[in-house]
Amino acid sequence: MQRLGHIMTHLRLVLRMGQATGTDVVAAHRQGQLSQQDWAKMVRSCQGCAWADKCPDWLDNANGVVQPPKTCPNHKRFEVLKAQQSKGS
Repeated sequence: MQRLGHIMTHLRLVLRMGQATGTDVVAAHRQGQLSQQDWAKMVRSCQGCAWADKCPDWLDNANGVVQPPKTCPNHKRFEVLKAQQSKGS
């Protein structure tokens, strides 16, 4: 069984992935598009991700990306949130 990473590290990774892909996770939460429970699930998924140790390097070089890498366990969630935010703009 894989050991979960530190929660704050993965919270930051989720936030950074949102920024890199143009998905405002904080705004999604404030606007009711992302419940506290769903946000916690995103962080927990990130904690259990086998690719998470490579994520910071990917994020450091993610200029102009539109979506997270397919290896991201929250890939679909970011897509949905971004689509919701695009409709609201």
